[in-house]
Amino acid sequence: MAFTMCLLLLRLFDVQAQHSQDSFSLQTSEKDLVDVMRNMFNVTPSPIISFSKPSISFLPVIGYNPSFGGIIGFNSIMGKQFGDPKNTDYSVFNLMFTYSTSGVITLQSRHNIFRPGNQWNFQGNWQFSFYGVVDHGLGTGNTDFCYVKNDDDDLPAHKNDSIFPIRYNYLRLSEKAYYNLGSGIYIGAGINVNFYGKIQDLKLEDSLSTPHLRYSQKHDFDPKRYIVNGLQLAFQYNTRDHPIRSYSGMYFDLDIQFNPTWLGSSKNASTISYDFRKFFSLSRRNPSHVLGFWHWATYEISGLRPYLNLPFTGSDTYNRSGRGYTIGYFRGPSYAYFETEYRYPILRNKLISGVVFMNFQTAGNDEGTKVYQAWNIGGGAGLRILFQKRSRSALCIDFSRGNCGSHGVFFGLNEVF
Repeated sequence: MAFTMCLLLLRLFDVQAQHSQDSFSLQTSEKDLVDVMRNMFNVTPSPIISFSKPSISFLPVIGYNPSFGGIIGFNSIMGKQFGDPKNTDYSVFNLMFTYSTSGVITLQSRHNIFRPGNQWNFQGNWQFSFYGVVDHGLGTGNTDFCYVKNDDDDLPAHKNDSIFPIRYNYLRLSEKAYYNLGSGIYIGAGINVNFYGKIQDLKLEDSLSTPHLRYSQKHDFDPKRYIVNGLQLAFQYNTRDHPIRSYSGMYFDLDIQFNPTWLGSSKNASTISYDFRKFFSLSRRNPSHVLGFWHWATYEISGLRPYLNLPFTGSDTYNRSGRGYTIGYFRGPSYAYFETEYRYPILRNKLISGVVFMNFQTAGNDEGTKVYQAWNIGGGAGLRILFQKRSRSALCIDFSRGNCGSHGVFFGLNEVF
């Protein structure tokens, strides 16, 4: 059974690799997991197929995340080239279902579509979850909010006075369209729908109040359900040499969102968010020696948003920020995140690489402390196993630690940023 599964996955991965963009240069000495499995099981490479034909992969998901415990599920990926690979990025459609031992269930669909010549780019994220987070209140810098390890089978509701587990149903529908103005510049607009329902403050079984309940009562939000629907205006500048594993270039995305009550939001609000990434290759001979910088932030401009919609650790697009802390560890009306990472090859054939990283988080609270007045730090090291050399995708294992003894092993596919 295991042998059959390996052959099936290899065939799927190999077809996917054949469809990846040929515009990205390859070194013949590079080896990836596809090469290793092909040699191990004596599988003949698939013939190169026309770039117009789609490819589909169906992968099991088995792993562990410090935020949710053990995870099982499936991940279905379809890729298609809608234009000439020389001037059109590869489009990806993703459907994923996961179940965790802490009771978190998620069905999520994402797409990143590039029309011929990259004239238009459409990005979408649809999600429905029976979700759960371990909240530590608003703001950063308070060492009273220290780490408690999650049980693998539940959220730790009764173990520490500074943690506040919350369960809720979550629906997200996000769509954004970008138009290419040339020279890496895009302008766009979109809509973002967020519904939070059946919210349960589990700590209320043992206490009279929680940060979520106090915030909701103070600002007149229903603590059991609320809605945040927004219209977005966006600007993007992108000169990265590769969208998955960049060696050089810059990425900057600016988003202004308006959440009016006439669109269904519980209260009027507006925010500005941005995502900045810069990459420097440190070697001409071996460009995979890379120093990367990442900064993303969300600032409150006006109005009020409900508690669970405030930006938090891991609330970036792919929930990869804040290694060293669980998702939702820090949260605030305004939030900023900084990370620096050095990436380097370990084996000459690039099959295994390494990273070392350090990150900083800062968030305001509801009691007068502003963003940038208090900080928390995290850092660690990790390994990368090259999955597909054409797409530069890699399996990631990171060992990280934060303040107050917070720590974890984080698994993922592709670089964090």
